[in-house]
Amino acid sequence: MLTFYEHPLSPYAQKVKIALREKGLPFEAHTPSGLGSGADYDPAFLAASPRGEVPALVDGDTRVFDSTIILEYLEDKWPGSPLLPRDPQARARARMIEDLMDTHYEAINWGLIEIRYMGRITGAMADTLRARAAEQTAAWRRWLNVELGDAPWFGGSQFGLADLAVVPYLNCSAEFGLRPDPGTALAEWFERVNARPAVAETAREALEIMPALDGIAPLLAAGAFKREYRDHRLEWIIRSGGMQVVLDGIAKDNIRFFSEFDNV
Repeated sequence: MLTFYEHPLSPYAQKVKIALREKGLPFEAHTPSGLGSGADYDPAFLAASPRGEVPALVDGDTRVFDSTIILEYLEDKWPGSPLLPRDPQARARARMIEDLMDTHYEAINWGLIEIRYMGRITGAMADTLRARAAEQTAAWRRWLNVELGDAPWFGGSQFGLADLAVVPYLNCSAEFGLRPDPGTALAEWFERVNARPAVAETAREALEIMPALDGIAPLLAAGAFKREYRDHRLEWIIRSGGMQVVLDGIAKDNIRFFSEFDNV
């Protein structure tokens, strides 16, 4: 039995869970202690993920962290029900779509969660960032619609890596009212992909925990919860007009960055 460290709201964890379910691999999911605080991590989790980030996978004596590397491991060890096409060009295209969603699109949703649930951004700045997020997601939807073309899936005739890499982010956007435009190929794909059992179960688990976000803002204000700012997220909020949010978070000590690596 595989052990999978995750948080149901993490899109990185969601895409791995979809892959596990599509491949029919049994697993036990655990949300480790310490998430959101940067401390008091479950030692078994930290052994699997030295960065203290979900997701992480334990397969016997093998420990794998980072969602992309986990997906590659699953594909290498269990090639049945493949998620990558055979053609090298198509495989590269799927991986590029995954990378763009992980390192660009994710930051937009992350920023919207900062506004709605974390209470960190209010007033005119919140309005500005919401408007920028709407513009940016619209541009991404146009791009995704072109990438999909007239095929049923991003990989062509079969559901695969690119599909499971896109759907967690679009599902999150939909919670903010930013859905694929009706009548587009992307909108039809969106309905089709969410009808897949592996996707539907993973999305249900995320929705079930969403109400817990309503209680996060007081914890953040008290410094008991620190949301991680790093790389693409930090770039997005600064580029979109939220530099002061970062400065205030540093001053109040309620944001965190990746800690120095001293796990050995």
